[in-house]
Amino acid sequence: MIPLDTLRAGEKAEIAAVHGDAAWVGRLADLGLREGCAVCVLQPGSPCLLDVSGTRLCLRGTDSAEIYVRPLTAKNA
Repeated sequence: MIPLDTLRAGEKAEIAAVHGDAAWVGRLADLGLREGCAVCVLQPGSPCLLDVSGTRLCLRGTDSAEIYVRPLTAKNA
């Protein structure tokens, strides 16, 4: 597992864990960002822009450092 903020534009990953305040973790889950879902980094950095199931999601500040992922290769994407 690695932090989401280490991925580059175009890289895909599966969410392994989301850490932080329970309300924030719940809000991300409501938006589709939960364990097991696939994401694609559209723009790294702050703000970080993600594609989550066809929806764009923007994370600011260090939020993406609290999300841990398993990178997907072309074989398992």
